[in-house]
Amino acid sequence: MLDILLVGLGGFIGSVLRYLLSGLAQQLTRSINFPYGTLTVNLLGCFVIGFLSQLAEARGLFSPEARLVVFIGILGGFTTFSSFGSETFNLASDGQFIPGLVNICLNVVFGLLLVWGGRITAHLIWR
Repeated sequence: MLDILLVGLGGFIGSVLRYLLSGLAQQLTRSINFPYGTLTVNLLGCFVIGFLSQLAEARGLFSPEARLVVFIGILGGFTTFSSFGSETFNLASDGQFIPGLVNICLNVVFGLLLVWGGRITAHLIWR
């Protein structure tokens, strides 16, 4: 039961952070045609999970409970690939195939690059 509460607490925090940051990013771009808010949180989430997972593996800095809160709860609530899927589908459904493909490429390619970048950054800082 404690594990569920820890994940739930982390999920609450991550979801609130996602809501605030994605809204801010979308507002700053003033775009109604492209989901910049979701792109922002996906890319930041990918970098952070890469960075923290490197620390977890190389330095053992997270207890099992902390892993539940941070990796499953906060980061699981923060990243928004379900929103990504829905928004990409909506772009395609609206006949906006190029923006849909750009959204896929930016999220997937840069997301993977930023996971790698987070791991490299953590390794360089704490070697």
